[in-house]
Amino acid sequence: MKRRDFLKGAAVGGAMVAGFGSATPFETLKLARQNRKSVAGLALPPMEKVRVGFIGVGARGSGHVEQMCALEGVEVKAICDLYQDWADRSAKAVVDSGQPAPALYVGDPYGYKKMHDRDDIDIVVISTPWEWHVPMAVDAMRKGKHAFIEVPAALTVDECWELVDTAEETQRHCMMMENVNYGREELMVLNLVRQGALGELLHGEAAYIHDLRWQMHEEKRGTGSWRTHHYMKTNGNLYPTHGLGPVAQYMNINRGDRFDYMSSVSCNARMREIYAEKNFPEGHKWRRGKFVCGDLNTSIIRTVLGKTIMVQWDEQLARPYTRHNLIQGTKGCWSGFPGRVAIEEKWKDAEGKWISFEQWEQGGELDKVYAEFDHPLFRKQGELAVKMGGHGGMDFLMLWRIVYCLRNGEPLDQDVYDAAAWSVVTPLSEWSVKNRGASVDFPDFTRGEWKTMKPLGIVDPKV
Repeated sequence: MKRRDFLKGAAVGGAMVAGFGSATPFETLKLARQNRKSVAGLALPPMEKVRVGFIGVGARGSGHVEQMCALEGVEVKAICDLYQDWADRSAKAVVDSGQPAPALYVGDPYGYKKMHDRDDIDIVVISTPWEWHVPMAVDAMRKGKHAFIEVPAALTVDECWELVDTAEETQRHCMMMENVNYGREELMVLNLVRQGALGELLHGEAAYIHDLRWQMHEEKRGTGSWRTHHYMKTNGNLYPTHGLGPVAQYMNINRGDRFDYMSSVSCNARMREIYAEKNFPEGHKWRRGKFVCGDLNTSIIRTVLGKTIMVQWDEQLARPYTRHNLIQGTKGCWSGFPGRVAIEEKWKDAEGKWISFEQWEQGGELDKVYAEFDHPLFRKQGELAVKMGGHGGMDFLMLWRIVYCLRNGEPLDQDVYDAAAWSVVTPLSEWSVKNRGASVDFPDFTRGEWKTMKPLGIVDPKV
């Protein structure tokens, strides 16, 4: 290339960057609120009864129905699903709990709209394939209902903004039901962090490493019937929130700090194709398609205040389950899977050396950590949560807490800004992977209010 041609090309490139304000296609700040107002800390009048409608009662939604029926002050009014047998199964669970039979909306993909027209429903629980989350939640909020969405809340940057804008316009709760935030370990670590035991936080590590290849056998219906297609069209972190949600709460993301930018890379896509060749006949749809999503994706996030987070995703490699759940501060570190902690001037041996994992196991040191820092919510409701089940009790505890907040007129522990910030990792990681790991800015879904929003406290419910 001649020098004058190089300089001409550089000038054009510089003008493009200057014109867009970023080398990426995503907005970093959306200022216009129009007639909307923030829903940060949204607290509405207490509900005497929480009247619920469910959309999707397959593997996930059916569990929500059963556990909601066990909560005081909850009435299940309606159930919507594509399949009659699934709807009937959850309706039976409602009747068996002593409640009247709920209304059923079955077979119509848009039957949820008719359910939303009812005036005897306060909240809608959405447990459907990912691409339906936003249209269903938006319709619910526009018809006066509060929306509770399974993870991830949205798939694109525009969908994230649509949830935020609609929640602000309607002043309705829109919560992504990130159940891992209610695990015993995650609640304990939140308390550990809030007590200042780890000092100033510097770094976190989050993951969802879970071999789910078996779901490919759910060909006609069930999670694998729709989720498998996503591995064929998106290369990035498809499921970021289970590991990221707790770390974000430790770090006060959207409540004093926020995600600033991210870089992401994926390894080759191999295991889904290999699994399909071994387990499905020639000509099968899983063998005809091409899997493009890398088997393991690694992203690095930096926050505005200078903290870093490593986020990993892998749903197909032969590897033990882990969410990492690591949080590092100036005074110490918690590392999960398996759980260990190092704190300055504490939990060292007689020679001043850090206690090894073997010593942790034999000496019962973890029991001492939980005895000192167990979260008040788990101390009061943990035994019941474990008995009721759902990923070790975290599902029941999440639903119990949602109902408690609604019936007492308190803000929820997660809001629409959390749903957007945690879910947007998927489209941002996809863009970064396509662009050789180039960094990409996070949109500020709070429109600058993260600077004044209050951190999540250590709630101690009155029960």
